[in-house]
Amino acid sequence: MNRRNFLAAGAALPFFGRGAQAASGSFEITRTKAEWRAMLSDAEYRVMREEGTERAFTSPLNDEKRAGTYLCRGCDLPLYASSAKYDSGTGWPSFWESLPNAIGTRRDRKLFMLRTECHCRRCGSHLGHIFDDGPPPTGKRHCLNGVSLTFRPA
Repeated sequence: MNRRNFLAAGAALPFFGRGAQAASGSFEITRTKAEWRAMLSDAEYRVMREEGTERAFTSPLNDEKRAGTYLCRGCDLPLYASSAKYDSGTGWPSFWESLPNAIGTRRDRKLFMLRTECHCRRCGSHLGHIFDDGPPPTGKRHCLNGVSLTFRPA
């Protein structure tokens, strides 16, 4: 079983988001824990504020094919253009690049490996991870949780 199959099967879910918090630091948009809880579903809160993950192949955005823009669910910042979206086969919405000045990154050592976590640069909400196995021209795979995003058709 390779890493993608392991993750897609949900075997790794107990290791995601245990005690973690959304990116720390200074953000343009800040809310209290109570405010975040009031505006997000339990699943959205777990992913966006506690760095959890949604089960693979469950997000309707994984199958979204229309032209448009993917925005942060926490603050509506445009994050990804549909033209950078591709089917990675992992079960999560995947992109080969973000929009300029849209995301922040940091090192993530959960799951016994070093990964690059990505979050909204404006509100700090967890989006997913960036891997080096994506398509040209960047070679990157921004593997995102659909619950962290909203879609605005063009």
